[in-house]
Amino acid sequence: MLVRETLFKVTYGMYIVSSRSAEKLNGLIINTANQVTSSPPQVSVTISKKNFTHDCILQSKAFSISILGKDTPMKFIGKWGFRSGRDVDKFEGTGYRIGSTGSPVVLDHTIGYLDLRLVNFMEVQTHTIFVGEVVESEMIEDSEPLTYSYYRDIKGGRSSKLAPTYDGWGDKTNGGPEKDLMKYICSRCGYVYDPLTGDADSDIEPDTPFPKLPDTWVCPLCRVGKIEFGPAK
Repeated sequence: MLVRETLFKVTYGMYIVSSRSAEKLNGLIINTANQVTSSPPQVSVTISKKNFTHDCILQSKAFSISILGKDTPMKFIGKWGFRSGRDVDKFEGTGYRIGSTGSPVVLDHTIGYLDLRLVNFMEVQTHTIFVGEVVESEMIEDSEPLTYSYYRDIKGGRSSKLAPTYDGWGDKTNGGPEKDLMKYICSRCGYVYDPLTGDADSDIEPDTPFPKLPDTWVCPLCRVGKIEFGPAK
């Protein structure tokens, strides 16, 4: 078995990590958050050095983790996972509050959150592992969290190119035997459109072939048009 396939068996959740710089609030989607101690309660997150949130955490010495629910829409994930906070205000139109550390806490589609004070960090080549001590937490809704496996296998989602789990085009899936049932992949973010499942967030019914999608349809994750898609191989 390939290393990639084995690593897919490691369980992950889907979270929004948020922090702030002196001028701006920012956050991003991650799937690598882990409890490292229980007393005191400490949690680690792994973030690319290229992400704006990485710089915000170093500056503010604090961050929050919002645990996403299983029914989180793909459009919401795309906003936080495939757009840079340097270019857009991700908090515009999003429900949030300011936590005890001063970090913003995303509340939309969140079943619980942690607000953490940065206590340590370690650089690991392209990424940094940040360790925070929990200073505030709340369970908002007692429902199932969104796992990376469900996001990838059921929702058809893919990792951002800056995510620790990204491995180029290793996430491709095979198309169906008939042309109308072929899956199409976004060249920008790797999202795969599966005609058997459609795109519920955009009111696209199951069994809708890619060529029959409306010209106004865009990738649920990175929002590019159909022209950026090609057959998945």
